[in-house]
Amino acid sequence: MDKIDNLDKKILSILSKNARIPFKDVAAECGVSRAAIHQRVQHLIQGGVITGSGFDVNPKSIGYTTCTYVGLNLERASMYKTVVERLMDIPEIVECHFTTGPYTMLIKLYARDNEQLMDLLNSKMQMIPGVVSTETLISLDQSIKREIPVHMEDMLDEE
Repeated sequence: MDKIDNLDKKILSILSKNARIPFKDVAAECGVSRAAIHQRVQHLIQGGVITGSGFDVNPKSIGYTTCTYVGLNLERASMYKTVVERLMDIPEIVECHFTTGPYTMLIKLYARDNEQLMDLLNSKMQMIPGVVSTETLISLDQSIKREIPVHMEDMLDEE
């Protein structure tokens, strides 16, 4: 994507605070037409700057009460892609990262309860060839969830 200019950054800043704000309101705040905002947002989407625009479903509202992070260690780091293919078959897994540090991979998943969590660990994840160990961390509360901020000082850097 071409360089992001100050108008793009201002649009990103507004949308990161409220992705459902009408384009007419974004346009008014930016001092440009609604058509200009629409065109800029489409360009940001096509350029891979904006990567999503959906609704976040609260897992607890549909019965998934246990949020868990699982550190996975592999027999060999080179098995990562093969293991990821198998993990893709477990719908409760919502994130998977190849990491440095004490784990080869870090996974975020939601389970309905501890019994289902135990089944996911013992009958699914630990049965994948190449997985040698797992360490489970249950999230008791999510205190912060947000997008990376786009600050006004970021805009000043380009002038």
